[in-house]
Amino acid sequence: MRTVHATVNRVLLGLVGLLLLGGGALALLGGLDLPARWHLALPAGWPWARPDAVPLPAGDRTRFTDRGWWWPSVIAALVALVLLLLWWLLAQLRRRRLGSLLVDTGDGEGAVVRGRALEAALAAEAAAVDGVDRAAVVLTGRRMAPRAHALVVLAPHADPGIVVLRLSEGAVAHARDSAGLERLPTEVRLRAVRHRAERVS
Repeated sequence: MRTVHATVNRVLLGLVGLLLLGGGALALLGGLDLPARWHLALPAGWPWARPDAVPLPAGDRTRFTDRGWWWPSVIAALVALVLLLLWWLLAQLRRRRLGSLLVDTGDGEGAVVRGRALEAALAAEAAAVDGVDRAAVVLTGRRMAPRAHALVVLAPHADPGIVVLRLSEGAVAHARDSAGLERLPTEVRLRAVRHRAERVS
């Protein structure tokens, strides 16, 4: 899934880059009157060959404006384009969850471990640490180089420094060793559990 997403992302970025590059080159060619200066023989009907020319003549711009379907079609196309760009933007901002990991078993073939299974094991071991009320883990990155993002809710009596040390030496180290990874970069976010204030008399 991540490979497909990366491929689609590169294709879209390439197409947008080509469109912007072509539009900019066309604007420079006509705006700076380069065909006349450089004695370029442009094809007949070239849309923007002189500084006083426009990309779309008035006839082309107003050809369908008197038709009832024209403006609804234009508005629908623009709305679809805006929604597509918003979806693309959100897809870039959203972390891609790792579906599986490739574990080196030492026999040259390797094994595949479900990302959700390793997340659950990490979260369960992290939640068992003294001072942790509950924990959640998400894996991102590549199959051979995953990254862990943990949200740890601390109990009222917890020492954050000790909790992070125990997570590093315990849950994270065990997950790294069991998956046969050289390193498992982990981002831990700590939160204090909400509890009612105690009344002291």
